[in-house]
Amino acid sequence: MNDKKWYSGKYDRVFKEVMLYENNRDILKMLIEKVLNVTIENIEVLNVESLVSNIHLKNKRLDLNLKTNIGKINVEVNAVNRKYVHKRNMAYLCDMYSHNTLTGEEYNSNIKYIQINLSYGLGEKIKAINLYQVMNENLETYVDNLYIYDVNMDYYMGLWYNKNTKMVSDNIILVMLGLDREELMKLSKGNKVVSKYMKEVERVNEDPEFREYISYEEDQRKIRNDYKKEGYESGLVDGIEQGIERGINNEKYSIAKKLLASDMKVE
Repeated sequence: MNDKKWYSGKYDRVFKEVMLYENNRDILKMLIEKVLNVTIENIEVLNVESLVSNIHLKNKRLDLNLKTNIGKINVEVNAVNRKYVHKRNMAYLCDMYSHNTLTGEEYNSNIKYIQINLSYGLGEKIKAINLYQVMNENLETYVDNLYIYDVNMDYYMGLWYNKNTKMVSDNIILVMLGLDREELMKLSKGNKVVSKYMKEVERVNEDPEFREYISYEEDQRKIRNDYKKEGYESGLVDGIEQGIERGINNEKYSIAKKLLASDMKVE
C-alpha cells in the first residue's frame, strides 16, 4: 500500500468511515467531549440523508448526524476555507433545527442543536475554537439552543509542527485527525487511542470500495477545476481580444474626430 496515496482524516470520507464504525464510538466520544468540554453518556447515529429540499447542497448528506444526551450534533469536516462553506454548513444546521424542533404544536427549546466544524485553511493565528450563536448587537441571544463550534484545525496542526509536546498531548484527539501516515506512526507510539485510530484509517485506505469512491471523487474534482480553469482562460482570452478590438475602434473614432475638426469632408 506504500506506493498508493494515503488519505488522512482530513478527508471527510475517511473521517466518516472511521467515526461511524460502531467499535470507534469511544474515539468519537472523546472528540466531541474535547471540543464541547462536556461529558457524553450516549451517542446514536442518525440518518445523514436529511437535506433533500435543496439540490445545491453538497450531495445532500451530512458528515455526521448524532443524537446524544446533550442534544443533536452535526459534525462537518471542511478541508478548505471557502466563502461558500459557512453558508452550506449553516444550511445544514438550520435544516436539522427546523426538522427536529417541532414537537406537536410547540417548539422544544430544551434540546440543544450543535454543529462542530473541523475547519482547515483558517491559519494558525486564528483562535483554536470559536463559538457562534444567533444574537443581536447587545449579545442577547435570539434562540438559546443553537450553537456552532468552529474548530481551527490549523491551530492544532501547528502544535504538532512546532513540536509543542505538552499541548499535543493535551489535544491529541484533534491533532491526530490531520496528520499523514508517517506523522501518525510517530504520534501513535505509546498511545492506544492514536494507535487504534491509525489502524482504522489504514483499514479504510485498504478498502477497495473506498479507494474506488475517492478516486472517482478526485476525478470529478479535477474535472470541475479544469472546467473552471478553461472558463477562466477562455474568458481571459475573450477579454483581451475584446479589449484590443475596443482599443482599435476607439483609435479610429479619435482619428475621425480630428479629421472632422480640421474640416475634412465626411466622404
